[in-house]
Amino acid sequence: MRIVRRPGAFVCGIDAAMDVIGGKWKVLILWALNERTCRFGELRRAVPGVTEKVLSSHLRELEDDGIVHREVYAEVPPRVEYSLTPLGLSLNAALEPLGQWGRDHIYRGTGEAPGQGAAADPGAEGGAGTADSGSGESAGARTGEGAGAHAGAGVPEPVVGLGYGQR
Repeated sequence: MRIVRRPGAFVCGIDAAMDVIGGKWKVLILWALNERTCRFGELRRAVPGVTEKVLSSHLRELEDDGIVHREVYAEVPPRVEYSLTPLGLSLNAALEPLGQWGRDHIYRGTGEAPGQGAAADPGAEGGAGTADSGSGESAGARTGEGAGAHAGAGVPEPVVGLGYGQR
């Protein structure tokens, strides 16, 4: 089990939060698990570019921090599923404003608002909605596939994670 630093060891709340979500892939793992419960291979496909070793390590750390729940089913072959705990859901709710800031930032100075164009998600406006995992959003919407409305317009294609918390 991971040793959690004592409260006095952190400089501020952001420092404590970054200790939990620090790493290139952790917020993307959280986002994928916010959509639905996933097996390891599904997570690997949902977070393109992550290696098995890093994904396994990050999942273990998130489990030790009480963010991710790992359910092992006694079947042949063995099946393991990962889901968010209530603490993980609350962390996703806290990350949603950061995701909104990121969406606003990538469109800054382009003259196009985040809610315009084919790449925009019509359900992105409104409440947090992170506790509901049945949004039905496709993997293509999360990875930016089919977002050709911005091609050639001098705006970078949306990438995995910029729609964090989007519905």
